[in-house]
Amino acid sequence: MSSAGPERRATYHHGALRAALVEAGIVLAREGGPDRVVLREVARAAGVSHSAAYRHFADREALLAEVSRHARAELAAEMRERVARADDPRMRLYAVGTAYIDFALTRTGLFRTAFGAHATAPPEPADDPHRVLSQVLNEAAAAGLMDPELRPGAEIAAWAAVHGLADLLLDGSLSATGSELDFAVSQVLGLVNRGLLRPES
Repeated sequence: MSSAGPERRATYHHGALRAALVEAGIVLAREGGPDRVVLREVARAAGVSHSAAYRHFADREALLAEVSRHARAELAAEMRERVARADDPRMRLYAVGTAYIDFALTRTGLFRTAFGAHATAPPEPADDPHRVLSQVLNEAAAAGLMDPELRPGAEIAAWAAVHGLADLLLDGSLSATGSELDFAVSQVLGLVNRGLLRPES
């Protein structure tokens, strides 16, 4: 009789089970956001008992915090990749915003998990989308494209605008597809750029 089924119990080396549980949590988050990340479901997906999962995560919130960190790391990686392809600080700021919106619309489950209302561990530098945005703003300031008085807190303004647009698009308050979506994104990101950066000469 085959052992490949939902009741199969896998054997893991110490530490490998934790990674398997996190990976199963990420898969569930992709499918349905933070509400799908439940210890019992994650344990079943990893092929172990519920009690085995509790040896690595004290509760659902502990697991969700780790899955959230991975979701933010994936978003940060996407932002860094877009930034690396941009030619100048203006385009890099625009690239950060488009990466954020695209991630929200195409990987909605992970996006909602990344910023859900649950406890999260402090992110590592490479895992933090906020740090990617800060680096881009620092480059713009260093290039003389930003009034020094506008630099403190600029992340808050930029993030609030882009995250707000993402939420409006996801919850249906703003219905936009195709050229309408492109227009909405360009309007918001254009306002961010014009509000924070000096006019092009």
